Amino acid sequence: MSRLLVVHHSPTRSTRALLDAALEGAHHPDIAGVEVQVVPALEATSDDVLAADGYLLGTPANFGYMSGALKHFFDSTFLQVGGALDDSGGGDPTGAGPTAKRPFGLWVHGRYDVTGAVRAVTSIVGALGWRQSADVLEVLGDVDEAALERARELGGTLAALLA
Repeated sequence: MSRLLVVHHSPTRSTRALLDAALEGAHHPDIAGVEVQVVPALEATSDDVLAADGYLLGTPANFGYMSGALKHFFDSTFLQVGGALDDSGGGDPTGAGPTAKRPFGLWVHGRYDVTGAVRAVTSIVGALGWRQSADVLEVLGDVDEAALERARELGGTLAALLA
């Protein structure tokens, strides 16, 4: 059975609603053979990452960046799960660690702008060699039914890729 690891920081109603919708999509009855493991970002470990076949990440955009919780997740797991740095200390996407080429998806919620948060997360997962397997779900302002449907599609897409 494949495993989809969902690592999230969902401290608000809006981010929680996106998480719930993504999980609804990942648990769609037409998708079989996929275990969905949901772990808050402050609790996720490198063992969780290494045991998964794909990743779904969720964060609010705080002050133009990903949440501190998701940043902590990356900081505490990066090297153990195959992240590589170049000579300047930047991410090296040519590293071929054990999680390279695994699919990932991302949702980000912000009130005004999510650009910095999306750029930061995609830079880090690029240095891990993860493969972006769906468009980033960027939600600004209130979370409406259209955003929830896109979150369901995101969760369903990642789970279906692993089925």
